Amino acid sequence: MKTVGILSALCLTVAVAMPVAAYAQASDAMAGMDNGSMPSGKKAASKADRALARAVRRALTKAQGFNVSNVYVRARSGAVTLSGTVDTGDQIAQAEQVAHTVSGVTSVSNKLTLFHGGNG
Repeated sequence: MKTVGILSALCLTVAVAMPVAAYAQASDAMAGMDNGSMPSGKKAASKADRALARAVRRALTKAQGFNVSNVYVRARSGAVTLSGTVDTGDQIAQAEQVAHTVSGVTSVSNKLTLFHGGNG
């Protein structure tokens, strides 16, 4: 009976230790990366993506008669995605045209929709 208790305790210890060891190995693999989170190539790419998204948003802000308050801009390697809502159908096309004029934009995915107001 005592042997069964020892075996149970041993199995429980192994069951708890295995996930902890696996987690430690994953963390160790990340140690060789800049700042412990991302390889430097990806870090530079995401910085460029954020800068491109800001440039597109800035261009939309300067577009006459365009309300950018509910528009979200994402960029990834030159591909820009516009999402959110605008007041008129003309603004959907206008946003895409403006985004294409920004240097560095290679394609635009326009997912803008019309704002229908209110809750519902």
